[in-house]
Amino acid sequence: MPVHFLLGGARSGKSSYAEKYAKVLCHHKTQQSLPSQLHYVATATPFDDEMRSRIHTHQSRRGEEWQNHEVPRALVEQIERFNGDDVVLIDCFTLWLNNVIYNEGETADAALIDSEVQRLVQALATTPATIFCVSNEVGLGIVPLGEVTRLYVDHAGWMNQAVAAIADTVTFMAAGLPLAMKGKPLAEEIG
Repeated sequence: MPVHFLLGGARSGKSSYAEKYAKVLCHHKTQQSLPSQLHYVATATPFDDEMRSRIHTHQSRRGEEWQNHEVPRALVEQIERFNGDDVVLIDCFTLWLNNVIYNEGETADAALIDSEVQRLVQALATTPATIFCVSNEVGLGIVPLGEVTRLYVDHAGWMNQAVAAIADTVTFMAAGLPLAMKGKPLAEEIG
């Protein structure tokens, strides 16, 4: 099934845009008497009060139509559970990558990260579900100073490239405006 990849900077509008089109697609499928279930896979980890507040804001914005899955680390296993009736929004890959690096601590090296990203891309390429995935474009800023931060930024960029390579559509978001980079714009693709 299709993979729709949305990326952009912080507060670019990518999450709300992905939510909108996931709901539109699910509604279209329902109108055509096709079974459809809307899933939201959130990867954020509530490390502090500010992050807990952000998570709460996202959860309350979603509403009751979504089946929510809080999956900070086992993202591949969650993707493998979905079927062809499912419309899934994953928000976001860069938080998931942060969790991979953070959870592995000192053992988080390039080989381990590459292996995890390859597993993610394989799961996306083979899932029967329709997937909307969100990621931050972190490579547009200054080069970070610390070794772990550079490891993160480098691998986030390579992860985004790998996902974009298998995605059916890629949309870049800036200031709430979409730019179709691969495939048709979501407004034309989904309706």
